[in-house]
Amino acid sequence: MSNYMHIEINKILFKEESYAIQGAVFEVYKEIGSGFLEPIYQECLLRELNFRKIPFLAQPEMRLSYKGILLDQVYRPDFLCYDSIMLELKATKVLTDDFRAQLFNYLKISKLRLGLLINFGHNPRVEIERIVL
Repeated sequence: MSNYMHIEINKILFKEESYAIQGAVFEVYKEIGSGFLEPIYQECLLRELNFRKIPFLAQPEMRLSYKGILLDQVYRPDFLCYDSIMLELKATKVLTDDFRAQLFNYLKISKLRLGLLINFGHNPRVEIERIVL
């Protein structure tokens, strides 16, 4: 394997963007900690992303299709940042495979490659899992 191929394989997808988002997440957790419901974290993160000038859409309406036909039903991830990274927020003691599957399916249907599953309910610190397609 050449060095070039090795570098490409080990390259972290959206490294700088992910780092910026994680900084915003850590700041929210540092300010308010755990113990709140998900909508509180959504609003705080929205404000922190604005403070940091991170481009995002909050709960964007995303369309689904079935066999090439658009469905009436839509889904709304918590955030879409940099037009490339989907964020799904939770406020629970433990992240489950159901939460991971939800984000994975959102990524698959949207054709995006990176999602961050963020759990503000974990104590003593926030959890962030990268889901990559």
